[in-house]
Amino acid sequence: MIIASAVGLLAGLALGFLLNITYPTEFSFYITMGLLAAMDSLLGAVRSYMENRYNNLILISGFLTNAVMAALLVYLGDRLGVPLYYAVIFVFGGRLFQNLAVIRRIIIDKYVSKKQERIHNK
Repeated sequence: MIIASAVGLLAGLALGFLLNITYPTEFSFYITMGLLAAMDSLLGAVRSYMENRYNNLILISGFLTNAVMAALLVYLGDRLGVPLYYAVIFVFGGRLFQNLAVIRRIIIDKYVSKKQERIHNK
């Protein structure tokens, strides 16, 4: 699964850099908030995979729900003249760092437990 994800990510990055796709500047907030929501979903998936709780349905539904919610908040903020995109940045940005912290702890715990296991086996 991780290899397929890495290949997909690399293929997406390669296509993004090779294809000359442009978009109007008024969509920049929508795209930025969508990317933030997508990164939150992907880090959440990595976290759940490392905790042995990964589920494809949860990833896909969370990914779509987060992206739609972020876009709706930015759109509503644009219509009302209120910077609601700050809420998107605050929520998804906070969750990104929270997921990253949990992933870091899991990696460190696995490293320490393997190190202690090697010491006890000697």
